[in-house]
Amino acid sequence: MQGGEKEAQRYVWDGAIPLQVHLHDSEVTTLPPPPPALILAPRIGYLPLLSSQLKPFFSGALPPGVDTIWFEYKGLPLKWYIPTGVLFDLLCAEPERPWNLTVHFRGYPGNILIPCDGEDSVKWGYINSLKEAAYIIHGSSKNVMNMSQPDQVELWRSVMNGKLETYNRISSKLKLGIIEDDFSEKVNPSLKPPHTVNETEATTTLKTSRIPVRLYLCNTNQDFENLETVPPFDTWDQISYINRPVEINKEGKYFTLYDAVKSILPEFFHPAAEEEGKDGVIKVVRIQGIEPKMEIPFSWVVNNLMNPDYFLHICVYINVGRPMGT
Repeated sequence: MQGGEKEAQRYVWDGAIPLQVHLHDSEVTTLPPPPPALILAPRIGYLPLLSSQLKPFFSGALPPGVDTIWFEYKGLPLKWYIPTGVLFDLLCAEPERPWNLTVHFRGYPGNILIPCDGEDSVKWGYINSLKEAAYIIHGSSKNVMNMSQPDQVELWRSVMNGKLETYNRISSKLKLGIIEDDFSEKVNPSLKPPHTVNETEATTTLKTSRIPVRLYLCNTNQDFENLETVPPFDTWDQISYINRPVEINKEGKYFTLYDAVKSILPEFFHPAAEEEGKDGVIKVVRIQGIEPKMEIPFSWVVNNLMNPDYFLHICVYINVGRPMGT
C-alpha cells in the first residue's frame, strides 16, 4: 500500500466518537443516579463491544435480572450490527460531541432489533459481512470461509482492538486487495510501488472492479437549509438501506464518487440539475465522518475509507419533499 494511503487508513482506524452514555431512568435503582459514562468509541467498532466498560460502571445501579445491552438515541433503538461511526454519521446530521446515548441492560426491543448475544453475535455479523464482500469482489467467498481458526480469531481481535498492522497482515491472505488508484499514480508516478510476481498475480484478480457498497439514504421528509435544522429520526423507516455493488467503468476517464453515487441513486440526478452542476435533491454525502468532494476518484475513496468488512459505507441525506432538479 502507498505511503499516503497508509496514513489515511491509519486516520480511519484511529478515528473515535466521544460518547456520553446515560443509564436509562427505568433501570436506575440508586439515589443519586449514576453519572454518565464518558467513552471514546472506535469508529470502526460496534456498540455492544462497549459492554465490558459500561457494565462495571453501571452495575451498582442496575435492578436484578439478565443483562442484554442495547442503546438508543433520542428514543430510537440503535442497530448493533452497523459500525459505530456509521451510526453517528447517519443519525447526527450536525455532529454532536459528545454524542449522548442511552444504554439499557433490560427490556431488549426484539420487535425492532435482531437478537444480540454479545461479542459472539457481533463477531459473526462481521464475518458474514466479510463473506458477502468477498463474494461481490470475486464471485466467491471461499477465501473467507477457508480461513484457519487462528487467523479468524486474530483478524477479529485486530478489529476489536484497532490493530491495523495485524489486520493488514491477516486480511491480505484473503486476496480481496484494493483497487488501483490511477489518480495518485498520475499525479505522482513515483507513488506506484514495484510489483513482485505474487503481487502482480494478486492485482490481476482485482480487475473485477466490483466494489461492495452499503448506502444509507436518510429521508428527512422536509426541506432544510442547514444541518442544524434536520429533525431527529423517529423510526428506521426513515432510513433506506441499499446494499449494492458499484461497477467501476473507467472508459478513459476517472470514475468519481459522483459517478458511484449516481449509479446507485440515478433517480436523484436530474439532467437539468446535472447541467447546473448540482446533485439533484441530495444534500449531504458523508463517509467516515467527512463530506468528500463528489469529483474525487472513487478508487481513492474505496482504498482509503472502506471499513474492515471491505464495505464502503456511504450516508446520504436527501430532501424528499423538494422537486427534483430545483
